[in-house]
Amino acid sequence: MRARRLIAAASVAALGVLSLTACGKASPDVAAYIGDSRYSVARVDAIYTDAQTRYAEAVRQSAAQSGQTPAPEQLRAGLTRQDVVNLLVSIDLGKRVAAEKNLQVPDQITPDQLAQQLQMPPQAEFAKLWGEWADLFVVLSQQLPPADLSDESVMAVYHAIEKTGGIDKGLSVAQVRQLFGDGGFVRTSSALSAALGEQADKVDVEVNPRYRPLGVPAWVNKGQELVFYALPYIDASGPVTDVSTPEPVASPTPEQGPAAS
Repeated sequence: MRARRLIAAASVAALGVLSLTACGKASPDVAAYIGDSRYSVARVDAIYTDAQTRYAEAVRQSAAQSGQTPAPEQLRAGLTRQDVVNLLVSIDLGKRVAAEKNLQVPDQITPDQLAQQLQMPPQAEFAKLWGEWADLFVVLSQQLPPADLSDESVMAVYHAIEKTGGIDKGLSVAQVRQLFGDGGFVRTSSALSAALGEQADKVDVEVNPRYRPLGVPAWVNKGQELVFYALPYIDASGPVTDVSTPEPVASPTPEQGPAAS
């Protein structure tokens, strides 16, 4: 497989993604084009607003049971509109990859299973999308050849987790490699980023500049909790990941996986 090197998340952020104007698709009302499909900004806003509304109501109900009044900042969920776009585009591309490989994706991971870790009521569409993506993530990661455990791929994942606050900042390559152990989750998330990036090239993905760079939603275990992060996989020149060709390896489910610290 012809592959390109995965660059660190900080570098990707400066490069941006595919230009909306390059191919004549430049509607400010569209968050992303994927082939003939499009995802509107209105839909992104609706998913985001629904999540924030349901989260705030859940916090109010919980606080009321203990006779407390939550502060305004406590009523805001940690997700962003970028998180929503990452999910929508990755699910679309992931389904296309699965279809190409004739893979069956069982509906196994439910929003209820993810709700506590996502800190999001399972009724929220955002939680439902995550359940759909988690099923795709597991199946694709089990079937794709794992990526090379290069310094670049290790540090790209490290920087992506670092942005969430889920890992210490300023670690060296050697320290990160020691912390990540065999790096199984790095190999699988990097391999998936390569597959989605290649699919994006095939179907002509174009993303509104306000939602760049795109990232593969992923997770890693940190003790008893999951740290959710987004590994950038599309920049101005397309997908950028080194991929090797050994046998596929199993991906951790949201219940099991390597520790981030």
